[in-house]
Amino acid sequence: MERVGTTRGRIKAISVSKERGTQKSNVHEAELREGFGIVGDAHAGDWHRQVSLLGVESVRKAAAGDSSISPGDFAENITTEGIDLSFLKVGSRLRIGGGAELEVTQLGKRCEGRCQIYERLGDCIMPRDGIFARVTRGGRIRVGDAVEVVDD
Repeated sequence: MERVGTTRGRIKAISVSKERGTQKSNVHEAELREGFGIVGDAHAGDWHRQVSLLGVESVRKAAAGDSSISPGDFAENITTEGIDLSFLKVGSRLRIGGGAELEVTQLGKRCEGRCQIYERLGDCIMPRDGIFARVTRGGRIRVGDAVEVVDD
């Protein structure tokens, strides 16, 4: 079967936070550590959801013209642009920047309650549109770096 989605894009934003379930702050660059996640982010650690990704296209759709909504507001770590994340499946591999790699471990998530994002916007798109991954090869990533599906 031929792939329909776009398999190459770029990093629109990188976002981190000290606490889970909160909006994240944008940074220009970050360190992905193998088997850990983004250094300095609350979700980093030895588990399957080390890094979260969300397409800026989903953010824009959810914002519906609300200019106060921006990348990181849905608590995603990496906001992508131009790559169709909806075609990825568990086990898909992504290369980011100069060689960092992620393996998709989960599609969407079940929210345990009403997070700050839901309380502010009345909805959270991460359960539907977000993907989660573990870091299989570390490296430095920067806004503007390429994001590419290397194996799915």
